[in-house]
Amino acid sequence: MRDFIFITGASGIGKSTLAKGLLNHYQTTCIEQHMVPEFISRDGSEPMTGALEELTCWETLVAMLMCFHRLGYKNIIASDLDDLRTADIPIVFKGTDFITLKLVCSDLQQLQQQMRNRPDGGLIDFELQQKMNEKNRSRSPLVNEVEIDVAGKSIGEVLEQAVRIIETTPACLDYEYQKPPKELFYSWVFANGLR
Repeated sequence: MRDFIFITGASGIGKSTLAKGLLNHYQTTCIEQHMVPEFISRDGSEPMTGALEELTCWETLVAMLMCFHRLGYKNIIASDLDDLRTADIPIVFKGTDFITLKLVCSDLQQLQQQMRNRPDGGLIDFELQQKMNEKNRSRSPLVNEVEIDVAGKSIGEVLEQAVRIIETTPACLDYEYQKPPKELFYSWVFANGLR
């Protein structure tokens, strides 16, 4: 069993769908960034910047994950985090048995169709989605990160591949890690030149 299972990827690629499938498979817990309580400012008057909002969401997500871990939960699934934070996972979670599943899609038409068919609608920005996916595909894997290309695969096939990876890929617990430059990642807050 893993301590943590992280799921990353471009908008509309199937992160939440995979997270729900893994939750049903492992019968544990799943935490997504949208679960962070609403907040407007730190003191009721200070304006909230995008950077402070993202930092608050990240720190809250980490605290929730660590709480579940401390209470003995296993296979804790985490998704819907800012891609820029993917580079922080090997720092914050070093010494734990974690895996990051990076979802990519080599078929742009399929990726755009998936975004059109999202059950919650959500933001539909095909140009940004394409740039996010390309940036993700071009980046080398990080510590304990495995790429899954969803192109041509059903929801069930992606889930099956993810479970196989989770259950057969050994985690590296002790490693040297230098955080890659932020230009290799996209950010919901900063857009990192994607727009």
